[in-house]
Amino acid sequence: MKMIKTLASVILLLSLGACSTDTSLPSTGKPADATTTTTAMNKNDTVQQIVRSDEEWKKTLTPEQYHILREKGTERAFTGKYWDNHEKGKYYCAACNTLLFLSDEKFESGCGWPSFTMPFDSSSCDYHVDTSFGMKRTEVTCKKCGGHLGHVFDDGPPPTGMRYCINSGSLVFEKKE
Repeated sequence: MKMIKTLASVILLLSLGACSTDTSLPSTGKPADATTTTTAMNKNDTVQQIVRSDEEWKKTLTPEQYHILREKGTERAFTGKYWDNHEKGKYYCAACNTLLFLSDEKFESGCGWPSFTMPFDSSSCDYHVDTSFGMKRTEVTCKKCGGHLGHVFDDGPPPTGMRYCINSGSLVFEKKE
């Protein structure tokens, strides 16, 4: 039954244009200006991926952002800057400034991290199987820079039934004026 619910949720996300099936990550070790890798999500969308070395990422990110975005770290629940943010606005990737989520899709999940029903659009995120810590989860990464954002679960509210559980440290919030 859970597998059917998960499959139905993925089909719904695909039909809404909120899911990408491309799971490639940019390689590392190239200069910051080597942003020429292009990934096609569908016939209408392409994303120019940002490729930087670890040293370049360390220069542009805070230690917390680097740990989350580049080392797949997780902040402690209920400690991140945006877990309890109720302001209207947009959430961008802290590494590359890609628009990822809108506050209209944010909801109170009680998990201690910002939770969203879906990303901004199909060009925002990539999805990967994560079997760390003896669990099987779906990791969410920024499509443009490959940065780790968090995980997506199939226990969210309608209309998608999905809960994008995202680290505050991977995000920058821009308040709607």
